[in-house]
Amino acid sequence: MRKRLLSLTVLLIAAVGTATGTIHFFAKSAPPPAAPPAVPVVAKTVASQDVPIYLRGVGTVIAYNNVVVRSQITGQLTKIAFTQGQTVHKGDLLGEIDPRPYQAQLDQATANRDRDQAQLVNAQANLNRYTPLEAKGYATTQLLDTQKAQLAQLQAMVKADEAVIEQTKTNLAYTQLISPIDGVTGIRQIDEGNIIHPTDANGLVDVTQIQPISLIFSLPQTDFTKIQPQMAKGPLTVLAYSQDNTVELDRGTLELIDNQIVQTTGTIRLRAKFPNAKHQLWPGELVNALLLLDTRHNAPTISASAVQQGPNGPYVYVIGSDGTVQMRPVTVAQISQGQALIDSGLKGGENVVVDGQYRLQPGALVQELHGKAAEQANLQSAVEQAIP
Repeated sequence: MRKRLLSLTVLLIAAVGTATGTIHFFAKSAPPPAAPPAVPVVAKTVASQDVPIYLRGVGTVIAYNNVVVRSQITGQLTKIAFTQGQTVHKGDLLGEIDPRPYQAQLDQATANRDRDQAQLVNAQANLNRYTPLEAKGYATTQLLDTQKAQLAQLQAMVKADEAVIEQTKTNLAYTQLISPIDGVTGIRQIDEGNIIHPTDANGLVDVTQIQPISLIFSLPQTDFTKIQPQMAKGPLTVLAYSQDNTVELDRGTLELIDNQIVQTTGTIRLRAKFPNAKHQLWPGELVNALLLLDTRHNAPTISASAVQQGPNGPYVYVIGSDGTVQMRPVTVAQISQGQALIDSGLKGGENVVVDGQYRLQPGALVQELHGKAAEQANLQSAVEQAIP
């Protein structure tokens, strides 16, 4: 019995050993698990370049000068000398009022002056005759004093006549409505043949100066302390862009900062002046204003698409020398025209993923795409991200 039990034990041990050897054999001969495939991405090198620093606001274009041409006298408008929308210059004739009534007033005032002047000459002659007679006792002192008073009265009358003549000359000059500035005429407010008055609210026409032209725009009040020191160094450049930021309309200079902050909005208003040589800025137009505050030299920049937003803030995927990626937090100073200016976290020459990040995890192996493959990857990435 003991021999039989011993034999069974030996057989059991042998079976276990055989099974263990078989398992060990197959374990050795099984292939190792395949490494995950490299993720195709588009990458770019961080550049070091001079980057302008802009403060961005929205503004309204206003005329540099705007004048409503009104009549200073009442009369019939006999002539319109401009075309609506015409460019005019200072001193150009815009309209004419019937001058005949005012010419008649001038003629009458001139005649009164000439009459009084003649009487003045006669009074002076009489005084010249009475003076030696009074010395010889042939004329009384009272007569001499009366003649002197009459002479003074006539001299005053002549001065008054001269003033009336000047007034009538001025009124006659007012019959011609002149442009006081260079600019563009607007819509005519009164037609030829109508009576025009100084009290007419809209006058004849308004003339708007658009060369140069002004832009009023607002920035947060926190920017005030940034602007003041830069203005002390010299004029600051302001760029005017279309509302979709695709067209640069003109470049000008900052003229002034308003003398108070708008407390209801917490903003500060600024005024810039533009030459507007191409007439791309027009009064009332809404534009985007970019105030060039400073230029940062040799600053790291990368495509804005490289910057991702995470729970802890912006980050980028940096490709290491072994072809794997790591997340790195960054501080973005500004994003302008598709380029991100990096304050910290990157340096020039590093390789950063700019497309394909949504398939990445820290430590993932990547394959950089170039040329047409990169273009196709960009297109496909945009499509995939658009699909919910």
